[in-house]
Amino acid sequence: MGYDHPLGEIALSFRPKRIVASRSKGLLTIEWTDGLSCDYPISGLRAACPCAECRGGHENMGQPGLPEMLEIPIINKASTELVRLEQVGNYAIQLFWKDGHSYGIYSWQYLRELCPEIREES
Repeated sequence: MGYDHPLGEIALSFRPKRIVASRSKGLLTIEWTDGLSCDYPISGLRAACPCAECRGGHENMGQPGLPEMLEIPIINKASTELVRLEQVGNYAIQLFWKDGHSYGIYSWQYLRELCPEIREES
């Protein structure tokens, strides 16, 4: 890794035990193997999309996720409507949005960094 982060290498040892997307609640909930449960606002996940297009180019990719990224407002409603999600190998999920966007691969480490509940604990 090319950066230091408060979670450090520990984030790599945790894996999701259960992932549930609730459109009615507007939340993606991940229960981690260490017992932590994180509720991510679905619209916030779109705002925090890690793809090159959303990050403003390849040079900005790979930066740590911060819970504040989940709070960036998105005006286009279709861009925040989750259509489906798919697991990518053993390391990530890919989210598919109603507006056709599906380029972001959300690694377990990135999702752990975004977790609002970790921020509340610190």
